[in-house]
Amino acid sequence: MIAPQGHHLAELNLGILKYDWDDPRVQYFVKGLDLVNGVAARSPGFVWRMDDAEMEFEQTHADGVMGANPRMASTLSVWEDVASLEHFVWNTVHKRFYDRKAEWYDMGASLRFCMWWVPVGHRPTMTEAMARFRHLEDHGPTDHAFGWEHLKEAQLWKASACG
Repeated sequence: MIAPQGHHLAELNLGILKYDWDDPRVQYFVKGLDLVNGVAARSPGFVWRMDDAEMEFEQTHADGVMGANPRMASTLSVWEDVASLEHFVWNTVHKRFYDRKAEWYDMGASLRFCMWWVPVGHRPTMTEAMARFRHLEDHGPTDHAFGWEHLKEAQLWKASACG
């Protein structure tokens, strides 16, 4: 699938930590968040990421759309194109954290990641993101919501995702 003209790529990455945020077993992950998010923000093609305060509300508050789970650790961001996101995920410090995800995340849920196209300038809400995520969960990859395998131009994930 090629990007529709005038669109950017949105992504939602969901995770539930195995342990509380202050548990020593997840501290390397917790202390690395600023580093990883900083690299993302400085990466070519990065457009936007939901700020920490809004994300925390959506994840942990009873009025948020993510189930008020105090161990939720997620990211919602927008990238100019597939190549930019793919480079950040697989060719930066992010990959070191990805490779250790089983240490920190409850890996019971199979679907953890969703992408979709948004018009340039659009900042998705968590309500929108979760609707796309549920669509992918219920219907599999479509042009409405998809994973890496739906993007013919995405190649790095094939070799890197299994690391």
